[in-house]
Amino acid sequence: MTVPVGLAEQTEIAAYVDFVAGAPEPLRKKLGISSRRVGDVQALVLREDPSGFFNRAGGFESVSVGTLTEVCDFFRAGGLSAGAFAIAPSLLPADWATTAAQLNLTESTRFAKLACTLDTAPASVDSDLRIARVEAEQAEQFATVMMNTFGFTTPAMIDLTASCVGRENWQQYAAWDNDELVAVGSIFVNGACADMFGGATTPAARGRGAQSALLAARLSGARDAGCRWVVAETGAEGPGEHNTSLHNMLRAGFTHLYDRVTWRWTAV
Repeated sequence: MTVPVGLAEQTEIAAYVDFVAGAPEPLRKKLGISSRRVGDVQALVLREDPSGFFNRAGGFESVSVGTLTEVCDFFRAGGLSAGAFAIAPSLLPADWATTAAQLNLTESTRFAKLACTLDTAPASVDSDLRIARVEAEQAEQFATVMMNTFGFTTPAMIDLTASCVGRENWQQYAAWDNDELVAVGSIFVNGACADMFGGATTPAARGRGAQSALLAARLSGARDAGCRWVVAETGAEGPGEHNTSLHNMLRAGFTHLYDRVTWRWTAV
């Protein structure tokens, strides 16, 4: 059985909200973090994120103008001039173009949504790198690799990431080249479903199978945690494009569910 669309989307946004809003109170104040639930939808604000990446809403099981408007108001009240909506394409209503125009929502980046069913034990992957769970004393090293690879270099964002290591419902993994941590990846466990989160490899270590090995380790970790499914998101491929992350996941046993447009809200 394929993971239900609503559960897949809710697991993704639950991971983002817990990752950010689960930070210690001093960091939440410093970074301007807040979250809100509107029905099935969860929305997240991280005001001091210059990229805007974490300012998002998702988890839709249905789409209504009232819910969308309440989330837009939440973004605005949080001091944002822009935010993002992740909505599975099958949930967009017939009058979506009118609604999007009414709320000033425009098409932005596209993501591929994938899922893996954990009916059997995931296959292991041989690697010359050492793959292991991240321990509490390695949290800063883990966070530095993850955030620097994604372009978040401020101390507060690294502290935010480090605070997640060892948190309930999270498992963090890393790949080491001798004593050097060179790649990372996490899972967030949401009941029967887990979300692949934050896979990143330092530039010098790419091409050595780190993420394939980390995918296998994380799938095993999710199965051991009692999950039935694992979901993941990565950039969708356009004509002539190749996303290595996407193909790594397909080789690991993931199935492509759909491509999803990010709908960008801009304040007017």
